[in-house]
Amino acid sequence: MENKHLKIGTRGSKLALWQANFLQASLNKINVSSELVIIKTQGDKIQDVGFDKMEGKGFFTKEIEEALIKAQIDVAVHSMKDMPTENPEELVITAISQRANPADWMLIKGSSVDIEKGLNLKQNAVVGSSSSRRKGQILGFRPDLQLVDLRGNVPTRVNKLRTEKYDAIILAAAGLERLELDLSEFAIIKFNPKEFIPAPAQGVMAYQTRKDNTFARRILKNVHHSSTAYQTNVERKVLNMMNGSCHLPIGVYCERDDAGHYHVWASYGKDWQKPMKTVQISQSTSHQMAERIVKALKI
Repeated sequence: MENKHLKIGTRGSKLALWQANFLQASLNKINVSSELVIIKTQGDKIQDVGFDKMEGKGFFTKEIEEALIKAQIDVAVHSMKDMPTENPEELVITAISQRANPADWMLIKGSSVDIEKGLNLKQNAVVGSSSSRRKGQILGFRPDLQLVDLRGNVPTRVNKLRTEKYDAIILAAAGLERLELDLSEFAIIKFNPKEFIPAPAQGVMAYQTRKDNTFARRILKNVHHSSTAYQTNVERKVLNMMNGSCHLPIGVYCERDDAGHYHVWASYGKDWQKPMKTVQISQSTSHQMAERIVKALKI
C-alpha cells in the first residue's frame, strides 16, 4: 500500500510559506499528509541587483527544481509567474491553483500623495520596482516618475517604503492580500489588470513534480483548477513565443467568460525605458490566440 505522504519544496519567504501551507491544507482535506522542505534560491540570495540585470532564467525556481529531480522532495510549489515556460526534461507542472487577485497595486506614502496629479502621486516621485514590466507600464501613465530597483520579500519591500527614499512601490495584489499586511498608512492605487497588465499567470500557484512520480501526480490532480489553466495556458504560451522570462517587459492577462470566449490584454516593450505597445484580442476559442497576440505585439 502506498504511503500517502508528500515532501513539499518551497522557498522560505513568508509568502512562499503561505503558498506551501495552502497546498498542505488542501492535501489534508483529502487525507494526504505532507511536510515542508525549505530551499534557498538564487533570487533569495542576490538581493542587491534588479531582475533586469540578472542573467538567465528561473531565479526563484532552479534550486527547487534540482531538489525535485534528485527526489529530495516530491512536489515543488512556485508562484507560476516566476517559472520559466519550459520545464526541465524530468519535470512537469501537474496542477495549478485557482487564481487569486491578478492585479498590481501601488502603495503610496502619505507624504507623497498629490490628488492633483495622475495616480495621486506627486511630481517626479521615486517609485520602487525591479520588474521591467511594471517600470515600462508605469512610465506610460507618468513619464516624470523616477524608477528605482526594489528587492526583497513582500514584507521587506513594504518596510522599505516606510523607511527609505521611495515615495511609492508596486507589488502584486495577491501577495499583499495573502499575507494580510497592515497597509492602512498608505494610499493604495488598485490597478485594473486590463489597463495595467500583470505578468503571465500572476496570482496563480504551480505544483511541479517529476514525470515519473505517478503517485504525486495522481494526488495533485485532486487540487488542480482546470478553469484557471485555460487562461494561464494562453498567457504562458505568449510568454514562451516571445522567448520571455520574468525580466522581459511583457504583461499578458486572459479572461474566459461564461460563454467560453477568450479575451486577452497584452503589453510589450523591447526595453522598459521605451514606450510599450498594448493590444487587446477576443475570440471564441483559444486556437491560434497566442500567435495572434505575438504577431500584434511585434508589429
